[in-house]
Amino acid sequence: MTREDKLQVIEDLTAQLGDTGTIYLADISGLDAVTTSNLRRACFKANVKLAVVKNTMLAKAMEASDKDFGDLQSVLKGNTSIMIAEAANAPAKVIKEFRKKSDKPLLKGAFVEEAVYIGDDQLDALVNIKSREELIGDIIGLLQSPAKNVVSALQSGGNKLSGILTTLSEK
Repeated sequence: MTREDKLQVIEDLTAQLGDTGTIYLADISGLDAVTTSNLRRACFKANVKLAVVKNTMLAKAMEASDKDFGDLQSVLKGNTSIMIAEAANAPAKVIKEFRKKSDKPLLKGAFVEEAVYIGDDQLDALVNIKSREELIGDIIGLLQSPAKNVVSALQSGGNKLSGILTTLSEK
């Protein structure tokens, strides 16, 4: 790979890192071709982009990016694959589901909406992160519940009032 090619790869990685808020670093070394193909298929279905990267190029792209990746560069040892997605928990769900059949991929670290997670023990916490759509749904549900309570109280009050009026008119 020529120097210009390397600079182009670093530029492309820097642009990808700048465009997304969800980046996972995983170790998929030791997977055979069939298993790797299955992992790539699972990532594609979950709308997760999976690519194997060179650690030095990724480190230079992280340095060139305007985001603060904190200690994430410390995990750039050995084989590294980068997983990029729109949904914050999508790569974690893919990893967790895939590990039911295999012991890989191992989570090295993640950068999710300005927060840095280091180590494979963070996988459960990352799976439980709610997506933007889920959070919006929760907020809408919370905002609608007081209105529903008021409407139901008014309806039940109206039924009581009509019952009292009916009883009084019969007397």
